Amino acid sequence: MNSPSLPILVLSMISFLCLTTHAADPVYLTHFCKNTTFPQNSFYNSSLNSLFSSLSSNATRYLEFYNATSGQNTSDPVYGIFLCRGDVIADMCRTCVATSTKDLASKCSRERVAVIWYDECMIRYSNESIISTVAVRPRVLMYNEQNISDPDGFNRLLNTTLIELARQASNFPIGVKKYGTKEVKMSGFQNLYSLVQCTPDLSSTDCNRCLQAAINLLPRCCDGKQGGRVIFPSCNFRYELYPFYRGTATAPTPAPSLPPPPGSTTGSKGKSKISTTTIVAIVVPISVTAVLFILGCCCLIRRRKKYNGAKGENAVNDITTVESLQFDFSTIEAATKKFSDDSKLGAGGFGEVYKGTLPNGQEIAVKRLSKSSRQGAEQFKNEVVLVAKLQHRNLTRLLGFCLEGQEKILVYEFVPNKSLDNFLYDPTKHEQLNWSTRYKIIAGIARGTQYLHQDSRLRIIHRDLKASNILLDADMNPKISDFGMARIFGVDQTQGNTSRIVGTYGYMSPEYAMRGEFSVKSDVYSFGVLILEIISGKKNSTFYESDGAEDLLSYAWMHWRDGTALDLLDPVLGDSYSRDEVMRCIHIGLLCVQEDPAERPTMGSIVLTLNSYSVTLAAPQQPAFFIRKTDMSTKDLKPDQSTSNLMPWSVNEASITELHPR
Repeated sequence: MNSPSLPILVLSMISFLCLTTHAADPVYLTHFCKNTTFPQNSFYNSSLNSLFSSLSSNATRYLEFYNATSGQNTSDPVYGIFLCRGDVIADMCRTCVATSTKDLASKCSRERVAVIWYDECMIRYSNESIISTVAVRPRVLMYNEQNISDPDGFNRLLNTTLIELARQASNFPIGVKKYGTKEVKMSGFQNLYSLVQCTPDLSSTDCNRCLQAAINLLPRCCDGKQGGRVIFPSCNFRYELYPFYRGTATAPTPAPSLPPPPGSTTGSKGKSKISTTTIVAIVVPISVTAVLFILGCCCLIRRRKKYNGAKGENAVNDITTVESLQFDFSTIEAATKKFSDDSKLGAGGFGEVYKGTLPNGQEIAVKRLSKSSRQGAEQFKNEVVLVAKLQHRNLTRLLGFCLEGQEKILVYEFVPNKSLDNFLYDPTKHEQLNWSTRYKIIAGIARGTQYLHQDSRLRIIHRDLKASNILLDADMNPKISDFGMARIFGVDQTQGNTSRIVGTYGYMSPEYAMRGEFSVKSDVYSFGVLILEIISGKKNSTFYESDGAEDLLSYAWMHWRDGTALDLLDPVLGDSYSRDEVMRCIHIGLLCVQEDPAERPTMGSIVLTLNSYSVTLAAPQQPAFFIRKTDMSTKDLKPDQSTSNLMPWSVNEASITELHPR
């Protein structure tokens, strides 16, 4: 005998059991408190407490969105809303709102404006009306560390998917859930999962405008990443390569009609009824079996993913071998037209750089190392193989090498827009660097350096971060060059203390230049100088005395101390910049150039700070002194030559090549 209610009951029980296995506490993301305080015993304080109580109590009514105003009859009202993610079940929504109100009361106990985000909900309040008003600040940008193998194709698919999803989600009228998810097949075994949501109090136009503004931040947030999200107070989106939301991924549809009341289901005449005992006896074993089957499948899938991941890593190790990286000298010679002057792109302390074209049409940058390298052939090969395995979108890719006789040659990907200094210090080209591009460059350099310091297998200290070692691709994305050259070229050490200094005036930290002591904080110092140069358009090593400041760092500190930090900004930017982003970057730059290395932030914390407005920064102190040529004895230096302009299109700079500390 068949009953239409039986499979429905079975599926319901399976769904219930599966969903309960995912029950967990709400996941905190970040919060923001605007620095506008109120007295503890003020009307605003009591109104805020009343608002929190109202929000928490209404979350128990299984509402996904609620707005309230407290203290309307006073001169100091407070407006608030909560929003739960569209797929979150009622119990989790209630729990998240209750947790959020407690956290917000603790984290922003005296501020008039605040917002807190959990993965499952958001709570926001203000002393100004926030209902039916689009708010795109503060904003949170997050991304998955894993890269996509085909970033260009993936970015096009993602952008199209999010735009379509935003259009559909925003079509619902005011008061209706503006939420949608979508699953798009990328390949035979991989799907793209996307989610968008607006607060229901927004009009269709405002919701779409908010989501479009968030989507426009994709290049800055998560270009080529396997997952990411942009969160505004009024809207947000997220995407991953795995299902991170509940339910079936579909384009947003109107809310489904309520199920028919019990007893209204009709059936064919003459069908006998099944007793409750029989149903239980059938359903329970089937449900348990189904759940065990699902859990078994999940375990198998997880094990297979782990196996495939390990297999993929081994495949990379197999590919990156000496044989796969080695070029014939005749091939390189033909590609560069026998190292002709017409092919020459630049020169530095490590050697000269040429543009070349391989027989298959691929353009390459060829670094012909100078003969002063002290490494043997086998050690040179081993170091090249190690560095070639470093892969990051903000690092220049090492394609291979050539070793023949006295010739030691490195082959890199060709980056068309040359180096950052080619734009930053050029009187005409620097106008192409608007604020959005400069901010993208700063963030990209930070991510690349973080990878070298924390995430790469070699834990590399660059030791010569500077504008001429930052290359720009066709989309003005930064790529750090010269990383790993201390290893490849045979410089004696990569960490600790050395008597052989490689670096460039204006970028070296004091402890490195004077005592040969270097660490990841030496790179942080150089990064701080770079930030201030990118913001100001001025070069630290050639900065002329201005308003009592002897160098760019002192000039930046003087304006920061006097409350005129925005005067540091490159005049070519005019009024087209984000004040919050500029101030945050100046703040980070000054922290990076502190004299005490312990006072400088790590690259990891810098990346986090650039991506979140909720991070509180320490107050900077006066920066370290700037080391000029005249600060050192010329007897300690070899003849003027650059020690580190490894990659193309660099201009020779006054660089320290050898220093024996006194």
